[in-house]
Amino acid sequence: MDETDRAILAHLMQDGRLTNIELADRVRLSPSPCLRRVRQLEAAGIITGYHAAVDPAALGRGFQVLLHVEMAVQDRATIEAFEAEVQRIDEVRSCRRMFGHPDYVLWVAVADLEAYERLYAQRLTDLPGVARTNSQFTMKVVKEATVPSTMSL
Repeated sequence: MDETDRAILAHLMQDGRLTNIELADRVRLSPSPCLRRVRQLEAAGIITGYHAAVDPAALGRGFQVLLHVEMAVQDRATIEAFEAEVQRIDEVRSCRRMFGHPDYVLWVAVADLEAYERLYAQRLTDLPGVARTNSQFTMKVVKEATVPSTMSL
C-alpha cells in the first residue's frame, strides 16, 4: 500500500459516496487507475464495506447501553452457544470478546429504559453461560468518531 492508496482510503473514509471521478481528482489520478486501485483495496479486504451513518433515535433505538458480561463457564460449547445467541438479538449492535474482565462487552440499542429492562430480563440474562452482567448508560456523548482516524494511514 503506497501513499496514493492511503489517500484513497482517507478520502473514502471521509465520504464513502464520492464518485470515482471525484475521488480520482482528489488523489490526482485518472479515473481508470483510481477505480482499479479501489477494486484492489476491496479485493484485499482493506476496504470492507460502505455504510450510512444513521441516527439511532430515528430508528427507535436512541437508548444505548454498554453491557459487560462475565461468563460462569468458558468451555467451547458454552462460548459458541453464547456467541450464536447474541448474533440472533437484533438489539445487540456490537459484541466483543475481551481478554481479561469482562469476558464480553456488548453495545445494546433500544427505544428506552423500559425496552432495555424487558430485553435484559427476557433475553440477555438467559444467554448461555452468563454469570454476571453490569449495565452502563451514557450520560453524555462528549466525542464520537464517525470516521476512523486517518493519522495511521
